[in-house]
Amino acid sequence: MHREYHEWFSPALNRRMELLVFGKEGARVLFFPTRKAHFYDYENWGAVEALRPKIESGFLQLYCVDSIDAESLYCKTKHPAERIQRHLQYERYILDEVLPFSEAINPNMFLLAAGCSMGAFHAVNLAFRHPDRFGRVVGMSGRYDLTQAMATFADLFQGYVDDDVYLNTPNRYLPQLTDDFYLQHLRRLGITLAIGAEDAFLSDNFFLSQQLQAKCIDHELHVWEGEAHNPTAWRQMVNLYL
Repeated sequence: MHREYHEWFSPALNRRMELLVFGKEGARVLFFPTRKAHFYDYENWGAVEALRPKIESGFLQLYCVDSIDAESLYCKTKHPAERIQRHLQYERYILDEVLPFSEAINPNMFLLAAGCSMGAFHAVNLAFRHPDRFGRVVGMSGRYDLTQAMATFADLFQGYVDDDVYLNTPNRYLPQLTDDFYLQHLRRLGITLAIGAEDAFLSDNFFLSQQLQAKCIDHELHVWEGEAHNPTAWRQMVNLYL
């Protein structure tokens, strides 16, 4: 399987960033890591190996990007307003640096965002905010409202909500969305959600599904038996849904 390591100094983030690319052609897949995880974790957990047949056949090309969650959404030493601004800088890194890089080495126009756990939030939020840029999005074991506590998972913003927090919370902004540009593009976006029946974010996924349905946005919601918030389930999910 073709594998490339890349790194550069990111102007958007003012720091060095790393990523791994698997494959040479096919649909480009932005693969976001889990909470505070890193660009190499999906390889270490076997999720990349699970996709070997699709990568080697030229069906998919993976871009396993790094996370800055510890500097942004999970940085409890910063005020929530600072956290969301750092997150928006990360979005600029992805849109202005990673995507042009991927386009330069692979002319395939089809772009897919995917991730597990916190990576699912990144993938779904980015694709929903920029649906004209993506063809599909796959969220596995995701949480789509970081302002709500769920089981042992705290409200990441500690009750704070400003415009930027609101506009980066799919389960807050989607119910109020009326803009035809976004709705039309969301209706052409392939959307797949997967969650375990015993996962902490099950009701959050049901809520997102209900809001999508209310907006006449086609999507798939797959509920797995038991608890599926783990690499064993993710290895199976990527093979099924990517």
